[in-house]
Amino acid sequence: MPAAPPPVTPPSDAPPAAPPPFTADDYRARMARAADAAAGAGLAGLLVAPGPDLVHLTGYRPTADTERLTLLVVVAGRDPVLVVPALEAPDAARAAGAPALTLRDWTDGTDPYGVTAPLLDPAGRFGVSDNAWAMHLLALQRALPGTSYAALTEALPMLRAVKDARELERIAAAGAAADAAYEEILKVGFAGRRETDVAADLARLLREHGHSQVDFTVVGSGPNGADPHHEADERVIDRGDMVVLDFGGLKYGYGSDTTRTVHVGEPTAEERRVHEVVRAAQQAGFEAVRPGAACQEVDRAARAVIADAGYGAYFIHRTGHGIGVTTHEPPYMIEGEERPMVPGMCFSVEPGVYLPGRFGVRIEDIVTVTEDGGRRLNNTPREMAIVE
Repeated sequence: MPAAPPPVTPPSDAPPAAPPPFTADDYRARMARAADAAAGAGLAGLLVAPGPDLVHLTGYRPTADTERLTLLVVVAGRDPVLVVPALEAPDAARAAGAPALTLRDWTDGTDPYGVTAPLLDPAGRFGVSDNAWAMHLLALQRALPGTSYAALTEALPMLRAVKDARELERIAAAGAAADAAYEEILKVGFAGRRETDVAADLARLLREHGHSQVDFTVVGSGPNGADPHHEADERVIDRGDMVVLDFGGLKYGYGSDTTRTVHVGEPTAEERRVHEVVRAAQQAGFEAVRPGAACQEVDRAARAVIADAGYGAYFIHRTGHGIGVTTHEPPYMIEGEERPMVPGMCFSVEPGVYLPGRFGVRIEDIVTVTEDGGRRLNNTPREMAIVE
């Protein structure tokens, strides 16, 4: 009888395996931390509507944006409760975090606020997710006139800011996929093509490298690059153009966001100088990342380099934003943000210089705070790439 063939070893360039899914215990721990954080902030609890906070805390994302009340009630010392329409209860019960909470459904024709009100302290102050529907919040206020509410971005802005090891694994994978897309876009011709053509290439490459969602593909060529959030349009890219490429989305449910600025053909001395100023500013911002330092120190470090070079008036946005289950979330790297950086935080470092009517330059990496500094989650070259 012939010997059994040896096991097949995947090629070394095979894509890495997907990270294991989050478990009910992961979501149970998140809801417990959220309840404790709410209590520590003097809140009676949290009211979480469908959106990124609900996904983060329970793994549940309703299949449709519905006007029917769906609300997670999180209170310290009590089991969390998810109030859902009866017709959506089966989907909610299949969410990964469902075993860690109690489902309470209501049917059309009944009062969903009558189901929800007994779960709340009638005199309590609650943190409410920012995307809760006004009609639901106002109805709860009518049912419980002694309650008051605060938006989560004000009451608990750091609710999702510190990532655990399994979240960091996903953000790193998303960053590596965005890096791979950038490396491939450099091989594609730029001159003579429309911005929208290059943007479509970037979207395709992100999906080919595992992104389930593409959130943005900024392609700003020549004078369009001086608009930080330029929507790719029909402008034809020409030799001599600086081109800002800013793109990202979600992979494994977590965000990517990276920016590189390339040049079509040989740049001028001024273009090289501006690019080098931004590169040095980005490096300074990265080097300011360390636990315990205020978030604003990242902005200050990057902004000082650009101001010293004489371009301070042309750096017109914050230096960074947090990233996680959405591509923009707290913390923000901006003057006045005095909250300390904490290991596990993830955010962009993305200074830029924008010369109106001429060109722009931005360089961006996602960075995570470590125990002794920072670690980049984007690792493509930051030097100016020359493309054709």
